[in-house]
Amino acid sequence: MAEVVVALRAVDASAPEPGFLQIARQLRHEIRSGAYPPGSKLPSETELTRAFGVARMTVRGGIAELRSEGLIVSEQGKGVFVRPRPPVRRLASDRFARRHRDAGQAAFLAEASQVGATPAVDQVQVTSGRPPDSVAGLLGGVTDVVVRSRRYLLDGQPVETAVSYIPKAIAAGTKIADDDTGPGGIYARLEELGHRLDHFVEEVAARMPTQEERFRLQLPAGVPVVTVLRTAYDVHDVPVEVCDTVKSSQSYILEYRVDAT
Repeated sequence: MAEVVVALRAVDASAPEPGFLQIARQLRHEIRSGAYPPGSKLPSETELTRAFGVARMTVRGGIAELRSEGLIVSEQGKGVFVRPRPPVRRLASDRFARRHRDAGQAAFLAEASQVGATPAVDQVQVTSGRPPDSVAGLLGGVTDVVVRSRRYLLDGQPVETAVSYIPKAIAAGTKIADDDTGPGGIYARLEELGHRLDHFVEEVAARMPTQEERFRLQLPAGVPVVTVLRTAYDVHDVPVEVCDTVKSSQSYILEYRVDAT
């Protein structure tokens, strides 16, 4: 990719906004406007110091701000680059469509294909036991469940962790209790077992990650996570799965369609 040259405005020392935030604001605007496209290299610290007319530490503060927002990544010995892959646009009204399961694609595979990324799943653990009280309540009081924990990656980068709770009366002795659930994932297996899915209810929230979540998702300091607690219901309005997901906020855009009728 050809080197990108963008005219940058010197920092205004008389402005109330700190210099490093002025730098971050200018570079953020250039990144989001496409002046610095995904994968492009930002100017070096020396070039930015000269362009903004500030000390090197001020430039480093601006770069650190953008890195914490997930807009840029640093490569040792090479420089600083605009994050090469755009966030996944998670369209809730489409990701659980039956056509994806019929094509052998679980929801995550369908999302990965839309951004041309290579998906992977690791850290798969399957156990059984009692769910948290809040999950048991969503499952209609079920207290004996199969628990599936895993981590999702795109192009080798962790983007999400998920823990599913499925009533043991449904999942025990089936592919749902195996490490590999097969084409279409958990929901395809549930429908094969006679639990035709009807709808999903999601509770979405945001918070700062725990230390373990930062480690598993390889998050920079200051980056929050989005949590989605989803309950799947079959056509008889029976809850058949609760999935607790933790998503890297810099990796996803959540999109919902809401009818106005």
